[in-house]
Amino acid sequence: MNFEGFQLTGKNALVTGSYRGLGAAIAVALARAGANVGCHGRDSKYAPACEEIHRAGSKTFYHLADLADPKSYASLIEKTISEFGSIDILVNNAGTIRRSPAAEYPAEYWNELITVNLTAVFQLSQLAGRHMLDRGKGGKILNIASLLSFQGGILVPAYAAAKGGVAQLTKALANEWASKGINVNAIAPGYMATENTEALRNDPVRSRQILERIPAARWGEPSDIAGAAIFLCSSASDYIHGHVLAVDGGWLGR
Repeated sequence: MNFEGFQLTGKNALVTGSYRGLGAAIAVALARAGANVGCHGRDSKYAPACEEIHRAGSKTFYHLADLADPKSYASLIEKTISEFGSIDILVNNAGTIRRSPAAEYPAEYWNELITVNLTAVFQLSQLAGRHMLDRGKGGKILNIASLLSFQGGILVPAYAAAKGGVAQLTKALANEWASKGINVNAIAPGYMATENTEALRNDPVRSRQILERIPAARWGEPSDIAGAAIFLCSSASDYIHGHVLAVDGGWLGR
C-alpha cells in the first residue's frame, strides 16, 4: 500500500456546514492533508475553520448560504470552481434537526429537514457530479449520514427519513458514477458532542442511556471523524463505492 495515497495535495474541496462542529473538523483535516478547502455556513461571520486552513498552507473561502433555499446550491459549486479552478471533493455535511412527537410534528419542520438534509445533498452532488464528469478526472463525494440511516430514533421522524435517504442516495449515485472514477460514499457518525446533540447531552436520563450503549464509553468528538473523511476523500479509497462507514464508538455492534 502506498501511504502517499492519503495525501490530497492539489485537490480542491467544498465542505458544507463547516462553520463549526463536524464540518469544521473535516474541512481542517482535508486542508492538513493538502487540499484547498471552501467552507460554508449560515453565520455571517468568517468561519473559524478558514483560519486553520490558512495556517495549514491551503487556499480557502467562506460562502454564506442557507441550504433551505434551493437557489443557493448552484452558487456554492460555482464559487468553489471560480476560487480554485475545479471541485474534486464535495463533502455534504450541512444538516439540521428538529424534535417533536410524530403525532404533532409540524409540516414546516418536515419540509425544512427534507430540503436541507436530503434535497440539498442530491442537488449539490448532481451539480458537482456534472462538473466531475465533464472534466473526466473523477472525484470524491462524501455524504454525512447518521446512525438514523439504520435506526428510527425518537422524536425525529423527518431527520430519520432524510438520513435514511442519504444512505440510499449514496448507493444510487455510486451505481451510476463508479465506472466514471467518481467515488460516492458516506460516513454515519455516532453520538457526537456537537450542537445537534446538545439537548440529548443535557438530558441526564437520555445521556446516561446513550453512554451505557456505546462500547467506547464516551461521546464522539468532531476530530474522531477526521481520519475517516481523509480516507474516503483520498485515492486510498479508490475501490470503495456506495459504502456507509459507521464511526460510532461501536454503537451499531452493541
